[in-house]
Amino acid sequence: MPDLPLPTDRELAILQVLWDRGEATVRQVYEDLRERLPIVQNTVQAFLRTMTEKELVTHRTEGRSFVYQANVEPEATRAGLLERVLSGAYEGAIGRLVEGAIGLKAPSAEELDRLRALLDAVEPEGGRS
Repeated sequence: MPDLPLPTDRELAILQVLWDRGEATVRQVYEDLRERLPIVQNTVQAFLRTMTEKELVTHRTEGRSFVYQANVEPEATRAGLLERVLSGAYEGAIGRLVEGAIGLKAPSAEELDRLRALLDAVEPEGGRS
């Protein structure tokens, strides 16, 4: 798959619906989004049309409806977005990125355990200095 553009925030919200559902019509995407985003069905349709042009989604026809599927993988998309934030806002400083994230939302005990395991996995032999 060629390098595709990274989604905007609204496109990412639509992709999340498609990743969760597997596939969905415009109406289904709209119904999933309308309670958490100020959006109307025609706007969802316009976004999906643009996302098709950008190759972020594909669709098939079922009766009179288009049924959309994500054409990008969640992890690859998240990695691309994280790389953009890391290299842009944090100038490549992973520690500052983590500090910023923790400053916004305190991690749960389970998340802290996963973070410690990740640090242990990348820490050089011999431990901390």
